[in-house]
Amino acid sequence: MTLPFNPYQEIASIAGRHATSNGETMTALDGVRISRQTSPSAPCHGSYRPCFAMVIQGAKSVQLGSDTINYGAGDYLLTSLDLPVAWRVVEASSEVPHFCMTFAISSDKVLDLMGSTGLTRPAEPVKGQRGILVNVATPELLDASVRLMRLLDRPDDIPALAPLIEREILYRILTGPAGAQLINIAVTDSHGHRIARAISWLRENFTSPLRIEELAEHVSMSASSFHHHFKSITAMTPVQYQKHLRLHEARRLMLVEGLDAGNAGHRVGYQSPSQFSREYSRLYGLSPARDMDAVRDTAG
Repeated sequence: MTLPFNPYQEIASIAGRHATSNGETMTALDGVRISRQTSPSAPCHGSYRPCFAMVIQGAKSVQLGSDTINYGAGDYLLTSLDLPVAWRVVEASSEVPHFCMTFAISSDKVLDLMGSTGLTRPAEPVKGQRGILVNVATPELLDASVRLMRLLDRPDDIPALAPLIEREILYRILTGPAGAQLINIAVTDSHGHRIARAISWLRENFTSPLRIEELAEHVSMSASSFHHHFKSITAMTPVQYQKHLRLHEARRLMLVEGLDAGNAGHRVGYQSPSQFSREYSRLYGLSPARDMDAVRDTAG
């Protein structure tokens, strides 16, 4: 399929009209956000939820466990389950801002589309694939993305047309090179789905002590198989995953609720303030106190 126009230029023009300041902008399209940045950024820590994210201009880098994932204009990043990451914009300017369009994905919609179109899970189990993958957007995927973004300039058309185009985008993803991993997470009897269930449990109970054998049993896996598949998909062990969740929440408590380091660390499950400070410094590059001072200096 050959597109008779420059899709990136058109999407960038639309994005610039609807996202006028740096950061993330929620759009009138349900589950669709636009990210804008006019200069390279420092690392930002948080979570990526299941989504399709296509870079329109500029470039970005994501750190998942020990993996560094780079992607730029024309690439899309597919996240198939909840993952704690660090990301930064590496290429952006006021003349050519970084723009990224993000489209949320739910397992229910994946299963519904599979049922109505006859798409099936891979004949061979998906092995060794991370929960985050990068691929080049196909002309068909670009075409559907452009048509979806055009609806922002025609809001009256959104209720009738957006669900159809979003379904097409999801179909293009599922039938593309990253589709097998997304299907693997959605199908209930797969290893990927069991790891997704374990991640859901960790997110709800991250302040509690982690017992690998009990969590493996909870998702109907042996401890060795659980550990292997968890690390294969997330690029970290369950203990490392829990640690990221705890530290991200502790930082939020200090930033948003004004807690000191001791109380924030205790709130997320740390019994030792010194251990909390060591692990915080290892992840964020600064001690909790210095990190908060740096945030206040930047804000001021």
